[in-house]
Amino acid sequence: MRYLPHTEDEIRGMLERIGAESIDELFRSIPEENRFEGPLALEPALDEIRLMKHLGDLADGNEANDATCFLGGGMYDHHVPPAMDQLLLRSEFYTAYTPYQPEVSQGTLQSIFEFQTIVCQLLDMDVANASMYDAASGVAEAALMARRITKRERIVISEAVNPEYRATLATYLSGLEGPEIVTVPAATDGRTDYDALSAATTEGTAAVIVGYPNFFGCVEDLGRVREIADGAKALVVTVTAEPYALSLIKAPGAYGVDIAVGEGQALAVPPQLGGPGVGLFACKQMYVRQLPGRLVGETVDAEGTRGYVLTLSTREQHIRRERATSNICTNHGLIALALAIRTAMLGRRGFEAAGRICLSRTEYLKGRIEDLDGFEIAHTAPTFNEFVVRRTTGKAAPLLASLANQGLLAGLDLGLSYPDREDQFLVAVTEKLEKADLDRLVDALANA
Repeated sequence: MRYLPHTEDEIRGMLERIGAESIDELFRSIPEENRFEGPLALEPALDEIRLMKHLGDLADGNEANDATCFLGGGMYDHHVPPAMDQLLLRSEFYTAYTPYQPEVSQGTLQSIFEFQTIVCQLLDMDVANASMYDAASGVAEAALMARRITKRERIVISEAVNPEYRATLATYLSGLEGPEIVTVPAATDGRTDYDALSAATTEGTAAVIVGYPNFFGCVEDLGRVREIADGAKALVVTVTAEPYALSLIKAPGAYGVDIAVGEGQALAVPPQLGGPGVGLFACKQMYVRQLPGRLVGETVDAEGTRGYVLTLSTREQHIRRERATSNICTNHGLIALALAIRTAMLGRRGFEAAGRICLSRTEYLKGRIEDLDGFEIAHTAPTFNEFVVRRTTGKAAPLLASLANQGLLAGLDLGLSYPDREDQFLVAVTEKLEKADLDRLVDALANA
């Protein structure tokens, strides 16, 4: 059954108001040959029994589900406890929507408030919002926020930031007049080329954006980045794709970072074909009025009882209208809740313990691969649980395809995003990988 709320007279009136003769005219920017007409070519509907069998057959065809996974590059295969799933299945959580009415949304509001608190603790920042879509949108919103704060147009970003984040940034800024994106190269050690960063960071720079750790797994020298940015009175923005790294390395806030964003997927849900994730976004208190999205705050009611409300809501549908700082409409609230549950289960000690396991197993694997003929560790900068391997005898792509056929997802082909790195692949290690898994990868590389 189709739901068409508007009458023919109402549709005609709206078209006249905007100066269009028909609804089809609204789609004139789409070439006629690309417009679909007629019914969709769908197979007949299935009853529930046959549908469940069909879905099972499709799931059985996913061979990657049983493969040993060393993929990273922004999505990480960490353990997700079944208890977390059971909590997320509670109806008040998975059916909840934006808590516009605080008197009937205290549970949802408190869960968001707890999430914000956890993000502030992870990043060591003053204030965090109710989440973004993902780290990519977080990077773009951070750049827009820096423009508003500094009234400058130049955004300097490291080549060692995830290529997809950089592409999203370019898309966000492409419709605006004035913004300039300057990309600085990575040095041979895997970190940003700080000399090039210094040269690019001029007085017109709004923000300097670096990964922490960066896309190659290397831990940037944020003290150096802060010094370079201060020389031009620019803001420093960091993006952390692997939140488990913050269990062992200093948080961005410890270096005086102005805006810290990140991806929370690793602490919330499995990779799931690349999504969904949850964007982390935090900043210094002085910039809170320029924060995108929503902010839940704590207050008391007329009787003095603690309660939670939407303290800031900056999108265009609310009172700020054209002065809104962001047009983000919904946040990934369910994934944000998953992150809050998972971190509460881990606790500080568990978080650090998981991080130490990842680090120790990563160092073991790096050492073993370094000893192989035909392979070398590409960078010398310190890493957490991700590093780049260079194949000295050819391209990485055919090697990775061959290993995938053996049930080993051995890494991410960097040639997909960096044409000069076709001989390199990115390897990630999580606590789910045992020593036997690491040795299996080494043996497969040795016999490749």
